[in-house]
Amino acid sequence: MVLEICAGDIESVYAAAHGGADRVELCCALSEGGLTPSAGMIEESMTVPGIKVNVLIRPRSGDFVYSEGEQKVMIRNIQFCRQLGVNGIVFGALTPDGDVDMEVCRRMAKEADGLHLTFHRAFDMCKDARKAVRDIQELGFDRILTSGQAVSAMAGTGLIRDLQKEFPDMIFIAAGGVIPSNVSEIIAETGVKEVHASAKTTVKSSMKFRRVNISMGKAGEDEYMHQTSDAETIRKIVRKLTQG
Repeated sequence: MVLEICAGDIESVYAAAHGGADRVELCCALSEGGLTPSAGMIEESMTVPGIKVNVLIRPRSGDFVYSEGEQKVMIRNIQFCRQLGVNGIVFGALTPDGDVDMEVCRRMAKEADGLHLTFHRAFDMCKDARKAVRDIQELGFDRILTSGQAVSAMAGTGLIRDLQKEFPDMIFIAAGGVIPSNVSEIIAETGVKEVHASAKTTVKSSMKFRRVNISMGKAGEDEYMHQTSDAETIRKIVRKLTQG
């Protein structure tokens, strides 16, 4: 069994390593569904022993239909990741009609030559899951990250199970709401060998002085706290995986 941690900051990478995870999906802006992390974060993560690093390639929030300019940004990020020697990249692109964009994905996959390829949860937005899997296989991806086109992996176990049976050569990573209390059931129901979790905990700010009338982001949000992955929660998931 493989545990991948969705790491939205460097502390999450440290927690993943300390908690016994196998791999991180490195990103930022988890509140936006995850975006490509900074060069510094990628480089620092590569120094953490005992953890494989896959990097999310997503230039903005919103849909997965990308302009020529956005594709150029994605290619530059992939080239940078390849130069650093990361384990793999995580990306996906769709057509306006809800199919896998074969042209864009093939272009990205070519730039990623030699890296492991994971198709991210854009898969869950595809109109035809089985056609999407066939297209993703044709493109040479190793893995598909999915909640089974449902609000969570627990809710989508039926589709994940069916896809894993129909496409045994594809690695499906169950993702979305995976926590210590349900990970064993998700595995039992789906037959997957890999799971993806954020293992988040809320960290309160150490700031003593607080200017409450100004917001750096959305008005009304508490900006004196943030979320990061928790090593102990990761250990609990790892124990569940080890116990079978």
